[in-house]
Amino acid sequence: MPEAEALYRRWLGHLDNEFKNQQSPERRAEIVRDELYQIYLARPRGGRTPNSLDSEMAIYVLGESLDVRNVAMGPEFPADLDLERYAPRRPLIWFWRMFDRSPLGLNVWLGFRFRCMLGRHIFKKLGAGVKIYQDVKFDYGYDLTIEDNCTIGRGAVLEDRAGLVIPQGTNVSPGTTFSPGGQASEPPPADA
Repeated sequence: MPEAEALYRRWLGHLDNEFKNQQSPERRAEIVRDELYQIYLARPRGGRTPNSLDSEMAIYVLGESLDVRNVAMGPEFPADLDLERYAPRRPLIWFWRMFDRSPLGLNVWLGFRFRCMLGRHIFKKLGAGVKIYQDVKFDYGYDLTIEDNCTIGRGAVLEDRAGLVIPQGTNVSPGTTFSPGGQASEPPPADA
């Protein structure tokens, strides 16, 4: 519907401007936390809430887990990680992953636009006409280039630790792994 499309575009424009204007990892983490709080809990985030009732602890654990500063992500431990380049991308990578796990991530139209908006802030380069489906995984982002008119299928893994360029017009099949040199491997059989 036109009203929903206008709202989606306004939200994406707002986020894009925030991430352009806010480069510090700390500020980006706050923006992402506040957006995820609304996406998952359907209300704006307030100050810290008292967590004295044992019966309500799970909601407080969820709230704290929406803040990337309280989360350890897998790619943060290898020796080849460039922390200076990774730090401002880290909150955005968390936003990408959590968006995909939310009801919003199921909206294909919104998802394509959301991932491309974030990809422009995460990746070394993101071309025009790119479509990235839900649950695409990558580690660092800062040495990942996706050229024009590529399609990245649902659940694809982009091996970007040593840098990765996905050439113009490439179609990375769902569930495959795309490695440097343009090598794609098929997912293991379902019964493996």
